[in-house]
Amino acid sequence: MIETIFFGIIAYLLGSIPTAVWLGRLKYNTDIREHGSKNAGATNTFRVLGKKPGIFVLTFDVLKGVLAVLLPYFVLDLPWGTEELIHIQLICAILAVIGHVLPVFASFKGGKGVATSLGVIIGVHPPAAGICVLIFLIVFIASQYVSLGAIIASISFPMLLFFAFKVSSFWLLVFSCVLSTAVIFAHRKNIGRLIRLEENKMNLFKK
Repeated sequence: MIETIFFGIIAYLLGSIPTAVWLGRLKYNTDIREHGSKNAGATNTFRVLGKKPGIFVLTFDVLKGVLAVLLPYFVLDLPWGTEELIHIQLICAILAVIGHVLPVFASFKGGKGVATSLGVIIGVHPPAAGICVLIFLIVFIASQYVSLGAIIASISFPMLLFFAFKVSSFWLLVFSCVLSTAVIFAHRKNIGRLIRLEENKMNLFKK
């Protein structure tokens, strides 16, 4: 229990690192939350600050999710895939995403948690995460809607675990459903704009 609490706190603090906010303030003298979609995430960073800052924020936000989930494995003497390790990792995964959405270092005003969610699923189940990334890219490139790619990829995660990889861990399946629901809920306004055909497109390859 003490170990779980310890790693959970670390995971939340890692998730709370407001990459987009700090980068915008330190390098561009801009609070990313006052421009564009007013969201402190990678997508808004791409739109407001450009590709290089966007790529940096995306990479860092993914990595903090990966680290939050893998840290217990590297520190504790627990074999990969055991239920005890999975339980600790899932708690860390949830708290890392909560940290990104409600960061203590940025007045609890963060992003939607998509990049950090990707990071935690990479740490929990790399093969499924890889397929989710591929699904996201296909949908995003075809539609130019980041939100649509994120929503469909998040829906795909629990389905992949259950049908493709036949994961037996009950709590991992529950976690995947909760995470998918959380991502969809975070994009509820985007879903409304998609239905009304008012969602902003983003061409990643446009100069």
